[in-house]
Amino acid sequence: MRILLVEDTSDVAEAIVSHLARIGHTVEWESNGAAAGRRMADSFDLVILDVMLPQQDGFSLLEQLRGRGQKTPVLMLTACAEIEERVRALDLGADDYLIKPFDFRELDARIRVLLRRSGGESTNLIHCANVSIDRKSRSATLDGVPIELTRREVTLLEIIASRPGRIFNKDELMDRLFTVDDTPNANTVEQYVARLRKKLAGAAFEIRTLRGLGYQLVLHAPADGGALH
Repeated sequence: MRILLVEDTSDVAEAIVSHLARIGHTVEWESNGAAAGRRMADSFDLVILDVMLPQQDGFSLLEQLRGRGQKTPVLMLTACAEIEERVRALDLGADDYLIKPFDFRELDARIRVLLRRSGGESTNLIHCANVSIDRKSRSATLDGVPIELTRREVTLLEIIASRPGRIFNKDELMDRLFTVDDTPNANTVEQYVARLRKKLAGAAFEIRTLRGLGYQLVLHAPADGGALH
C-alpha cells in the first residue's frame, strides 16, 4: 500500500524503503519533520513515524495529524525503550510502536496488522469471489491455483478486490501504486489493469472501465439469478 516513512537517519530509511518496495508497497520518504507535516495532509494507507526528527518531532507530528481528524494508521519508531515514551505516543493516537533496532519480519507483521485493522479485516487473506489474495506472501490464487503476478499487479488486485463496487480513478491508483520517481501516467495504469484482466480470466468478477471515472470491480451474478453470498 501507499506508505509515508518519516525517518531522518539515511541508512535506516533507505533500508526500510528498499525492503518495503521489494514486497510491493509504495513508499514516500521524508527526513525532515516540518516537510513531513505538510506531506501528512495527503492520503496514505500508513505512516511510519520516527520520534526524533529535525525541526519538528514525531510526537508533535502525530498530535497534528490527529488534531486534523485524520485516522491514518501510525506506527512509531524510536531507539528509546522507556515505557513513558511509548505510553505518550499511544495516548497521542499512535496505533503501534516499534523499538530500534528491529527485525524486518516484525516490521512486516506489524504493518500487516495495521492495514488489516484499518480495512476492517481480521486475517491476512482477502477473498473476492473465487480469487484469494495473501498479504503476507504477496500472492494470489484463482480457484485455488496460484496466479503469476508481479508485485505491482498483486498490489493493484489487493486495492480493488478489497472494495468491490467502489470506483477507483486513475490518479488514485497512480498514487497508491507508484512513487514520484517512477514517473507514471494514465497509460501506465491502463497497461497494468489490462495485464491483470488477462491473468484473471476465469475470475467470477470483472474489472470494468468507466469512461471518465476510473475502474470498478463488479462481481458476476450467480447463474441461477440468486443472491450473491
